[in-house]
Amino acid sequence: MNYKLLKTFRKRYGFTQAEVAEYAGVSRQAFSNFERGLREPSIKVLIMLADLYHISLDELVGREQK
Repeated sequence: MNYKLLKTFRKRYGFTQAEVAEYAGVSRQAFSNFERGLREPSIKVLIMLADLYHISLDELVGREQK
C-alpha cells in the first residue's frame, strides 16, 4: 500500500486529518499513523475513504491495473 496516497487524496479534496478521521470513525492520531505508514487501516476504513474521495479502492491504495 502506498501510504503517501492517503495524504495526497486528503489534501486534494481539502480535508483536514480530523475531518477525515471523524468520517472514517477513527481518531485523528490513528489517521495520522495511517498516513505515515505506522498503522494499517482496516478494509472498512479504506472503503469509507474511497467513497469519500469518489475513487476506487485500487486507486486509493495505488494498485496498478495489469
